[in-house]
Amino acid sequence: METGFLGVPGIDALVFAGLSLASLCTAFIAGVTGSAGGLLLGILALVFPPAILIPVHTVVLIGDNITRAAIMWRHVAWGAVPPFLIGAALGAAAGGKIFVALPTATLQLILGVCILVFTWMPKIAGTGSPGARFGLVGFVATFIGIFVSATGALVAPFVAAAYPDRRQVISTFSVVMAVVHLSKLAAFGLLGVTLAPYLPLMAAMVGTALLGNLAASRVLNRVPERRFRMVFRVVMTALALRVLWLAARNAGFA
Repeated sequence: METGFLGVPGIDALVFAGLSLASLCTAFIAGVTGSAGGLLLGILALVFPPAILIPVHTVVLIGDNITRAAIMWRHVAWGAVPPFLIGAALGAAAGGKIFVALPTATLQLILGVCILVFTWMPKIAGTGSPGARFGLVGFVATFIGIFVSATGALVAPFVAAAYPDRRQVISTFSVVMAVVHLSKLAAFGLLGVTLAPYLPLMAAMVGTALLGNLAASRVLNRVPERRFRMVFRVVMTALALRVLWLAARNAGFA
């Protein structure tokens, strides 16, 4: 592959700038609504082959979520993190050994239905003790995340049901999703992949994500709680419907 801008293979200056801008915009959207990782994945897929797409996307989202959590650290509900971390580690360990034969369409169908149920029936998402709940969702999200990328939308309704303040929701969601992506990175064995040529691009995208997160945190402080909850449900519903459409397409129905 031809060496491009700042040594990044196959990437010229215009694409480099475009991806950096896309990272800023999706970080801003995620910082206000809760999720935009799937949008960024779709943009990156226009440029990178799957072998590079997944590791680059994962690394950028780790940086995105960590910077958002750092900006809003005072609002993070840290009690949710240890059980989620344990569940995520177990899910990552099991992901490569179980369900490998289960069709992607089946996993996407389950995921889409669960997102809709947990978004519109928050009492179900709030069932059980917080520790058990976050441990379970950490396991499931990371496990399914080995095969289906859009698991952030599965985690978000649980976080939203657990905490009454939008800043707690966004900041805590950012921390646990950083855990998910770090666990996936280890499970995929991507820590050994040669990503050095892509470091300038990933660094730029994380840097612009930081700017997007800074802007989003200011907007989030001004958004009324009721409006945030409404927008959150609309975004989660749209993501669920997209996952269900992908399930239908992969099953040959669309």
